[in-house]
Amino acid sequence: MSMPEAEAETRPERVASDGDGPGPFGRWLRADRVRAVAIALIVVSVAWRAGLATRGWFSQDEFVIAAQVLDTRLDADFLLRTFNNHLMPGGLLVAWAMVRAAGFVGWPWVLLLAVGQAAVGIAVYRLLRDLLRPGWGLLVPLCLFLFSPLTLEVSSLWLVGLLVLPMQLALVLAVAAQVRYVRTGRLRHLVVVALWVVFGLLFDTKALLIVPLLFLLTVFLFTSGGVWRSLVTAVRRHWPAWLVLSVLSGAYLAFYLTRPARELDEPTSVGQVLTFLGDLVGNTLVPGLLGGPWRWTYAGDGPPLTDPYDVAKWLSWAVLVTLVVVTVRQRPSAGRAWLLLASYLGLVAALFAVTRLGGPLGPLVGVVPRYVADVVLVAAICVGAALLGTKDADEEDVSAWPLPTVLREPGAFAVGLVSIIAVLVTIGVGTLWSTARFGDNWSTKYGREYLATTQAELATAPPGTVFLDNVVPDRVVAGYFWPDNLQSHFFRPADRRPTFVTEAERPSTFDEFGRIRPVVVEGRKVLPGPVPDCGHLAQGGQTARIPLDGYLEEWPYVVHFGYLSSGDSTAIVRLGEASRQITLRRGLNEVFFLLEGAGSAVQVTVGTPGVGVCTNLITVGRAVPAP
Repeated sequence: MSMPEAEAETRPERVASDGDGPGPFGRWLRADRVRAVAIALIVVSVAWRAGLATRGWFSQDEFVIAAQVLDTRLDADFLLRTFNNHLMPGGLLVAWAMVRAAGFVGWPWVLLLAVGQAAVGIAVYRLLRDLLRPGWGLLVPLCLFLFSPLTLEVSSLWLVGLLVLPMQLALVLAVAAQVRYVRTGRLRHLVVVALWVVFGLLFDTKALLIVPLLFLLTVFLFTSGGVWRSLVTAVRRHWPAWLVLSVLSGAYLAFYLTRPARELDEPTSVGQVLTFLGDLVGNTLVPGLLGGPWRWTYAGDGPPLTDPYDVAKWLSWAVLVTLVVVTVRQRPSAGRAWLLLASYLGLVAALFAVTRLGGPLGPLVGVVPRYVADVVLVAAICVGAALLGTKDADEEDVSAWPLPTVLREPGAFAVGLVSIIAVLVTIGVGTLWSTARFGDNWSTKYGREYLATTQAELATAPPGTVFLDNVVPDRVVAGYFWPDNLQSHFFRPADRRPTFVTEAERPSTFDEFGRIRPVVVEGRKVLPGPVPDCGHLAQGGQTARIPLDGYLEEWPYVVHFGYLSSGDSTAIVRLGEASRQITLRRGLNEVFFLLEGAGSAVQVTVGTPGVGVCTNLITVGRAVPAP
């Protein structure tokens, strides 16, 4: 057979073979199977968390921010003010745009959080691939971050997400740029580091911790030798980075200290600090890194608090200690990775110990999972470095897991493998359980039910229904947020808004479930008057002093004034230094109005000469719904 004939016979088979080969996706999958699985894990994590977020709704901080956004222009005063001592101009900018565009509609917020979560997940995988030795082991620290129950709050509550997700992204990308800077010494990587630190600071003051983290990471993972030698080496080799980051941090702190803020909640005792550390590390972080906390404490409309079972908590500690011992024995650099994690955790604990413990919520700080959301991210980096080793580690072993001689025996190896699989399966099941229980807590939202009821009630309310401003229930917005817990603030983003007045004859209010009810006033009442069949008499042009049955401190009150008037008139009602003009009608009537003042007596001055007003019914206090 000639050569052309042979080529003619084989060409169709070659064409068919090429046609049956893998397509673009198949080639991409075969090129890096670890990458393909990592992307799939990120997609699953984001979708899972988005579904979980849709089960819940807004919480009290979101209600407060939403009301402030709709009452404020987008200017420097709004963006550069502090919210609960957080300087977050980037977060306030996003909140201003989102609230005005979406209001109380939930899906745009879920989409925003999902996009942020996906961006952080991809950045974490790229960092792990760049920092650590390659292989399937990269998926272990990636899963630790993607599926940690301790970050569920970040992907469910939009205000927390606005604070934490940008900081997490800034932390990951600043670390990635720092790794490239340390390896190459190129100043363009240092510029990228500074830019990502600035980005993080636009969303949360806590992003300042990125700066010491970069220094600690350089010392622990990119130097060798003792403590002093490592510190000197890191400072001498990379001093431009520390100079730039120190100037940046100092400038930010100087500006932050010029912002009005409430006083720090400093700790009141050493015991309080120790209890906080025990909660933060023992009840929250360690169980959370190993699939916990398994049980949550309901905390109103906000995210639940960690409450691990004692047995599971101590088992998680045992697993962590075993992991530390085994990795340190197998790889010298593992000890430095664990020290990096411990050092960063110490920074976070110190920050909250000096700023959060003294307030009314101080005893709960250690069991709030969002406070360690960034620690989970650092833990993923450190666990990866301890398990796999970094590409820069100067170690004799080239494999990620050199087995000791005793474990090379078939029986011992099988036992060890079974034990590892059992631990991983237990952690996975625990993660699923913790996530499911978080969802059960998160799906209970009194604020959502309250708003839905009020909207239905307003839709069927008679024309002319008016309301006196009152507070929403504490389980919707806590009282310490006053005045942002007022109904006039809460309903600003709502589709149907009540008509609020400061004076009305038959005003309404909402009960704790959101149903419309007539107003009654609870508080101080007037003493019986001396005039028979009249009580207290106020005549036109004269001031009548009507004593109350007790003293009232300075506060915004509601006054219920029942009277019998001989004619139409106006009257001035005074409580201490405060006064208000009201309208009186002939006959037996009543009026409700707002008056902010203090004192032990009400003074009434009728404006029209010849008009007399009798009253024995004046109550000064707070408006409540009638039974």
